[in-house]
Formats: sequence, C-alpha cells, structure tokens
Amino acid sequence: MHPSVHAQDNPDKPAIIMAASGETVSYDQLDKNSNRIAHLFRQLGLGHGDPIAICMDNRARFFDLVWAAQRAGQIYIAISCRLTAPEIAYILEDSGAKALFTSDYIGKALDQLADFGPPLERFIVGSEHAGYRNLDKALEGLPDTPVADERAGVDMLYSSGTTGQPKGVRIPLPENPGIAESNALVMLATGVFGFSGDSVYLSPAPLYHAAPLRWSLTVHKLGGTVVVMEKFDPENALALIEKYKVDVSQWVPTHFVRMLKLPDEVRLRYDVSSLKSAVHAAAPCPIPIKEKMIEWWGPVLREYYAGSEGNGFTAIDSENWLTHKGSVGTALLGIVRICDENGDEVPPRTEGTVYFEGGSPFTYHNDPEKTSDATNKHGWTTLGDVGWVDEDGFLYLTDRKSFMIITGGVNVYPQEIENLLITHDRIADAAVIGAPDEDFGERVVAIVQPLDMADATPEFGEELIAWMRHHLSGVKVPRQVDFLEELPRHPTGKLYKRLLRDEYWKDAKAG
Repeated sequence: MHPSVHAQDNPDKPAIIMAASGETVSYDQLDKNSNRIAHLFRQLGLGHGDPIAICMDNRARFFDLVWAAQRAGQIYIAISCRLTAPEIAYILEDSGAKALFTSDYIGKALDQLADFGPPLERFIVGSEHAGYRNLDKALEGLPDTPVADERAGVDMLYSSGTTGQPKGVRIPLPENPGIAESNALVMLATGVFGFSGDSVYLSPAPLYHAAPLRWSLTVHKLGGTVVVMEKFDPENALALIEKYKVDVSQWVPTHFVRMLKLPDEVRLRYDVSSLKSAVHAAAPCPIPIKEKMIEWWGPVLREYYAGSEGNGFTAIDSENWLTHKGSVGTALLGIVRICDENGDEVPPRTEGTVYFEGGSPFTYHNDPEKTSDATNKHGWTTLGDVGWVDEDGFLYLTDRKSFMIITGGVNVYPQEIENLLITHDRIADAAVIGAPDEDFGERVVAIVQPLDMADATPEFGEELIAWMRHHLSGVKVPRQVDFLEELPRHPTGKLYKRLLRDEYWKDAKAG
C-alpha cells in the first residue's frame, strides 16, 4: 500500500499529528505535498537514483520530503540535526547528495555549511536564511499530481558514528518500481507486531534514525496515524498514549528507564491500557528494566534485533521473553550463525560474533573495506555484535565487539556492568569503558550520570564499587567511578562511547 491509496479512500484521515503543536496532516495533504516536492526534484534535474539529504528536527515536513523521494525514485539520506557542520558536510559529500533540505534547528551550522559544504541545492523549511531557498516558496505553482515517471525510492542511512566515522548503508533501489508494493517491514509489522490500518502509532524518537523513520512510513503504508513527539519527555509520552489511545509504539531502553524513574504517583496517573504492542530495539534492555515494564504495561513488549543494513532480523514477544530472559529472539529474516575468530560456527551457548546467513544484501557506501570486514568466508554478514544462541535458537547479545575491554588478558564486556548500574535507584545513566592502565593494559571505568549531581562524590563512587562486588565477578567490577552531568547519548539511545574513551586515552596516545 501507499499513502496515495489512502488519500483516495480516506482523504481526511490524519496521517500525522505533531504532539506538541497539534499540527495535523491528512492523507490528502500528505499526498499533495509529496507530489509537489517530487515535481521540485524533477525541476532540479534529479532523476531516478539521485540522492537528496534531509537534516532537520521532527516536523511534519519531514514526511512530505521522504514520501516525495519514495515516489520519485530518489535515494534519501536522513542526517542527524544534532551533528556539527563538518559532520553534516562529510555525509553530504560522502553520499553525493544533490540537494539538502534543512531547518533553522541546526543553527550556526546553516552558515558554516553554506561556506564550506559541498556544492548542492539548499532549501530551508519554515523560515528564511541567506544561502537557502525557502521550500514553501520553491513549491509555489508546482502541481499536486504525480510526476510522470513515478518509481519507488529507498533510504541510505548512516551509522550514528558511535565508534568512528559514520558509513552509509547502501541498499539497491527496489527491483519492482511500483510505489504501492509491500515490503518485509510491512509483513513484520502486521504479522508479528500487531500493526494495522487502524493503528495509532507513537513515535518518541528522532525521525532521522532508521527505526522511527521506517516504522512511521510502515504505518503510513497501512493507513494508520503517526503521532510524532518533537522531543521525548517521559511524562508527556504517557499523556499522549492516554490522549490518542495509542495502540502501537516504538521505544529504546533509555525511554523505559526514564519512564520507570518517574515518581509512582506520576507514572501511574495515566491510562496506557490502549497499548497492544510496544516495540523496542536499538540496544539490549536490562532484564530488571524489562521485567518492570511488563509488570506495568502487561505482556505488550515486543523486542527485535536488526540494523540499518537489513541483513537479518530477530524478534521476541513478552511471553517468550519471560521464559528466555535477556534474549532478543529467534530469526525471522536470515539464519543466525555464531562464529569464532576464523568465521566458523560454534556450538550453542558458546560466545562469538553474531552473523546472519541469507539476509538482504548491502554495502557500506564508499567503504569496500568495511563491507568486506562485515562478511566472512561463508558469505555471512555481521553488524559487529557478540552473543550466543541457546539450543532453541534464541539469540542473546553480549555486547559490541568494539566495546570489549581487555584487562590483564581477560575479556570484559561493558553491557553487563551497565545493565547492573542502571538499576540503582540513584543513577540516571551509566557507561563502562576501558581506560589505559600500566599494569593491566586496560582498567574498567564506570562513568555515572546520577539522578542528583549532589551524589557525584568519591563516597558514592566507593559505595557503588562495594555494591557491584555483590553482583559481579572481581575482574568485572570497575576500579574507578567517575561522574558526568549528562552522558553523550544519541537521542535514539545509542551511547557515543568513542567520545568518552577518547577523553581517557588522549594522554596515552599523545605519549
């Protein structure tokens, strides 16, 4: 299906509701807006397969642009609007984008990009700015009917750069050019996660990230309504579920943590009984956190493991999770293979690199080395995660391979330690990294964001170390606890560990 179909059958139905402003866009408006922008692409000389970039905050226009690209056969690159001008310019240049659509949310980067960014057409949404054409003015007089050469487009999304320079995941244009064709995500949404044409879907995360963007588009394909939060707030999310009777939603574990740490009288004030499916991914959810969410919301949590690469997909519902706690499910796309350093499969309950066999093909744009590194001798592909499977085929993730700490010759994965720390009632967020150590090579360091910065004391650090000794083996217990007012976490939940690690290793590298 496609929004244009719903525009004919149910033109006045809300396709988009912006949570803070209440702005509502009907399917008829979405269809006409996207048609005008598709005509703009052609006016700019953009043909099938030409890339365009979108770098803006959550707003209704985001969907107009994406659906225009989807029906005009463009490759569209969604760029985080929280990046600096050099970071945005890198993605624009690397992707070969021929047009940029942005907003004044990126602030000073607007002028900086105009000064040194690659040459391309630049448009701004919702305001005026030197060096940028106002999108609304550019659309004046353009028809709201389809372009003559409609064809399905595709996204090219960049990694969040948590461990290095971001890379674009290049997926070929769909073989079938029909814009109303179904896809694997639609089938998963309806067959596994309970989405339908009647769904009211809450999107609490930035639309430039793969999961919020792709799930929202899937809801539009089905003819449902997407309620978009301009910015996540834990209490407001609960209020929106009650107000709009939200039945499907998509989250990351940090959303759960923030909602659970609301005072009981606040979080229990709202009626969330309309929820039928609370989908979550992006990072493994600590077991105690998920247990509390299921106790609160009921068995509506549905977890999956996948990446922008689309090379595999696992999923698990609440019932199966309760009997396989900590698992991210069994494979629905591809076959899970756990491999050793030689790329050979290992027996169940043996830890190794997680590969998928038989998933969708992909490449990393302009990076054949990274593409090659993600593929083993059997042709199986990996996202770089470490884990194991049980005898029933349920996958359990240990951590990212690149986050592993080697201390005294022993491998330590931070995820287990972080999952423990986040359960402490005085901690808002936590990260664990390896810092340089003369004796052990690396020492385990916990970086803690307390709920109250008054707790950022050496005494509380010692208290945490003593507490962790009751739960972890000695080698895993951090030897050092430091405090930060806010961890550098991506709005989608991913942690920029590279930034934290660099602070601890810069002196060692300089020496």
